[in-house]
Amino acid sequence: MEILENRDQWYETYKHGWLAHFQVSGETNFKLYTRPKNETSPAGPGIDLRQSRLIYISSAGGYLPASQEPFDAPSPLGDYSIRLIPTDTPLDRLAFAHTHYNHEAVNLDPQVQVPLRHLEELRAESVIGSLTPAMINFMGYQPDATRVIDEMIPHILEAVRAQGAQGALLAPA
Repeated sequence: MEILENRDQWYETYKHGWLAHFQVSGETNFKLYTRPKNETSPAGPGIDLRQSRLIYISSAGGYLPASQEPFDAPSPLGDYSIRLIPTDTPLDRLAFAHTHYNHEAVNLDPQVQVPLRHLEELRAESVIGSLTPAMINFMGYQPDATRVIDEMIPHILEAVRAQGAQGALLAPA
């Protein structure tokens, strides 16, 4: 199953529409943007959450300012990199570089975007088996779906495998 159905067609529309307009004008006009659309949802086998090791993946743009570079939030073409953050990180050590959502709630309580302490409670209550030692964070503003597939997803999959995850909890910002 394809991650992005009709990939070539989508990319041509993106390249000659939104991206061409941006290259000429410098304007990110999302009225010209065609969102990727699949007719069939990718799916895999189900897992028993109570016995599974889960990795938390967030598009909130979280990073550790003491040891990691922030995401390139000002880039109109997006940032396709990832950051691994230990799941036992105190939440007051996180920062959020993503500029495409309102930070009011996450500034009051980082668990709005990164609910690591809530997930620890679910583990203690045997609702989930365990969490991986690190979570994955990326910046969710990425207009080029082909770059997500070709550049970012391989890094995410590598990190998921390295963490020994059997399932993923993906939370969009």
